[in-house]
Amino acid sequence: MHVTGIIAEYNPFHNGHRYQIEQIRQTYPRSIVIAVMSGSFVQRGQAALFDKWQRAELAIAGGCDLVLELPFAFSCRSAQDFARGGVRLLARLGCVDTLAFGAECPSLVTLKTIAAAIDSDAVQRQLHERIKDGASYAQALTELTATAADADATLLHEPNNILAIEYLRALEKTPGIKPLLIPRVGASYHNQDISATNASATAIRQLLHKAAVATRAADGKLLASQLTEHDVHALRQSLPPASLESLQRLAVSQLPDHDRLFLPLQALMLRTDNQTLCKLAGINEGLENRLRDCLQTTTTYGELLAAATTKRYPRSRIARTLIHLMLGVTQTQLDAIDKAGPLYARILACGPRGRDLLHRIKKAETLPLITKTSAFLTSPQRAQSLDTLSPLQQQLTLDTMATELRQLVTPQINKKRNDFQQPPRFFS
Repeated sequence: MHVTGIIAEYNPFHNGHRYQIEQIRQTYPRSIVIAVMSGSFVQRGQAALFDKWQRAELAIAGGCDLVLELPFAFSCRSAQDFARGGVRLLARLGCVDTLAFGAECPSLVTLKTIAAAIDSDAVQRQLHERIKDGASYAQALTELTATAADADATLLHEPNNILAIEYLRALEKTPGIKPLLIPRVGASYHNQDISATNASATAIRQLLHKAAVATRAADGKLLASQLTEHDVHALRQSLPPASLESLQRLAVSQLPDHDRLFLPLQALMLRTDNQTLCKLAGINEGLENRLRDCLQTTTTYGELLAAATTKRYPRSRIARTLIHLMLGVTQTQLDAIDKAGPLYARILACGPRGRDLLHRIKKAETLPLITKTSAFLTSPQRAQSLDTLSPLQQQLTLDTMATELRQLVTPQINKKRNDFQQPPRFFS
């Protein structure tokens, strides 16, 4: 049984994702495809468009055989932490042969050269020195790595290249899993043109959020009714049928609205002292004061992100920090979780071929398979201090809290799904 792993967000699942799975099938026709997917919040600190069970179902419809959740402690993090968490989870399953990933760069050799340069002693030493001098991590890493690897620096400006390099770095510490590079086709990650061939997830989300903002008061209206014929046609060309159908059923008020976090953040900052703030994940070197100032001078969540963003603190880092602030996640807790790595495999959805793989994983007893949250974490236990729980319970607690925070961000949810009541979705 050959098994191919994918680490993804599927926010939403589009034709580019389906293409990737089709390419895996061409290379390994009989391979079982397992996706490790972000849960309620994605790597850039945003609430996912659909909830994690919906996205997992669409991934199964798009060709995946099994979808597991990448714990929040790794999914709402930097590219390095996101990649390491996903690779470690796949490795601990004890059955994954290949990791497939996309990139703008078509050369695996080039990406491996860059990955090796990043981990060289010289680059690591200079990297820490540059950061101490005030450079951002991304800026310093790009300059040093491009020089050390004799590579085009623009390669490190593309998000999928960055993730691919981080996957390769993680795989160096994970013998037994081979990389499979699938060059990206269609629109680039940042391309916001919905009419482009294989439009990006960014373009799709931008289109939907623009329509939602324009009609936010129309709570009962379907989002699709607010789109032009041109936009609907473009979505039809960009999305598999199941994803398009899900979007057409989505009401305007069912789309996450991050502005709903603004007042809670103001209230939280009002009652939290700087000593406590500095213990939270991502807050250091005076960022707590910057956030305080920005919360007093802005009126929306988007304005807050824009005002707090600097060269040293990119927008995605600020967004992740605000989510960690809302959940009270400390840097000490994240450091301990990073050291432990993923401690369970949370099943979100499974197709017919995935069942055989689940039996294999269960038999190997490499990681506990979670189908029922309360078997590992009860509601009364979650109400306790995070530090009093076991390492597995700590990771699972953050997953459940993230799910419910996403619900608070969403104005209207007809079917409230939480981790204690929602079972995995099994398809025959």
